[in-house]
Amino acid sequence: MNAIPTRRSEPSRPVLEVENLRVSYGSAQRPIHVVNDVSFSVRPGEALGIVGESGCGKSQTMLAVLRLLSGSGRITAGRARFEGQDLAALSARQMRRIRGHGLALISQDALSALNPSMRIGAQMAEPLVRYDGMSRGDARKRCIELLEMVGIPGAATRLAAYPHELSGGMRQRVLIAMAISGNPKLLIADEPTTALDVTIQAQILRLIDRLRRELGMALVLITHDLGVVAGVSDTIAVMYAGRVVETAETDRLFETPRHPYTRALLDSIPKLDAPADRRLQPIAGLPPDPLRPLSGCPFHPRCSHAEPRCTDGLPALEAKEPGSGHLIRCVIDPWRAAAAGGRTSGLTGASRP
Repeated sequence: MNAIPTRRSEPSRPVLEVENLRVSYGSAQRPIHVVNDVSFSVRPGEALGIVGESGCGKSQTMLAVLRLLSGSGRITAGRARFEGQDLAALSARQMRRIRGHGLALISQDALSALNPSMRIGAQMAEPLVRYDGMSRGDARKRCIELLEMVGIPGAATRLAAYPHELSGGMRQRVLIAMAISGNPKLLIADEPTTALDVTIQAQILRLIDRLRRELGMALVLITHDLGVVAGVSDTIAVMYAGRVVETAETDRLFETPRHPYTRALLDSIPKLDAPADRRLQPIAGLPPDPLRPLSGCPFHPRCSHAEPRCTDGLPALEAKEPGSGHLIRCVIDPWRAAAAGGRTSGLTGASRP
C-alpha cells in the first residue's frame, strides 16, 4: 500500500474561515433563519468539533460552506472562505472542482449515501475517471489502494460488492475512502458514526483521526455527542438554535464548561467513573422552532439558571476572561459567579465522558 504524502501548508493561513454566517430559507419577505452569526476558522491539520442537538444548525452551516443547501436555502449574510477564496463568488464549475479536491464530505448514513444499484468499485471510480481523467485501470488500482488505506480486507474483491453486501462499518469506511480520494485539504464528517454500534464507532473515529494526521488534512467533525469529539478535536464549538454559544480548546472546555447548555450536554451522557446508581439528566424540552424565534437567549426556557434579564436581549459571544480564547454567549455565567462567591449548590463539575 502506497501512503499519500503529508501535505505541508502555510501554518498561519486558515484552510477555512467562516465569518458571521447566516443561512436562511423561505422567501426574501419572510426569511427563516436557521444559522445566525456563526464564525470560526480551521487551520491545516487542525480538528474542529461542532456539537449540539439535532436542529441546532450544525449540518446547515457546513452544507452552506459546500454550497449544497436544499430548496430555498441560501447564505443571506456573512461569508465562507476556503484558502482565501469566497466560496459564494465561485461558479458552479469552480465549486464542483473544490468539492472533493479541496473540501470533502463524509455523510452520516452510508446506506443512503451509496447507490444501491451500483457496485462499490463503479461508485468509487466514477469521480476519478470523470474529474481526474484517470483510465479505468488506474482508477481501479487507486480504489484498491484507498480501501486498503481505510482498513477493508480483501479490497480487490470488495470492489465487486453492492452496498447491501457490506456491514455498516465497511460501508462507512467506503464513504471515507471516497472522501479522501481527491486528497482534500479539509474533511467534513457529519455524524459519521450515528448508525454504528459503539465498538465500530470507536474504530471509525480512530480511522478518521489517523487519516487526518497522516494526510495533513484539517477536519470538521459534526456530532450531537460531546463524547465523540473528546479524543479527536483540538477545538470545540457548541451550537444551539443556530448560534455558537460556547467555543474553546477541547481540554479547556471539558475542564471548565461555562455555558449552561454545554453543562447540560455533559450531564446527559454517561461517564465511566460515575456511581452505578447515578441517573442521566436529560435536557427538558426542545430547541426553539426557527419559525417562532424567541427574544433574548434562546436557551432560557430550558435553563435552570435563567433570570428575567435573559429575555432582554441576545448575549454576545465573548471572552469572560480576556485573552483566554474561551468564548461564551451567556449574561449570567453561573459557574463563574458561584466560584467567586464560594457557592456551588446545584452546580456539577464536568469531566470527560
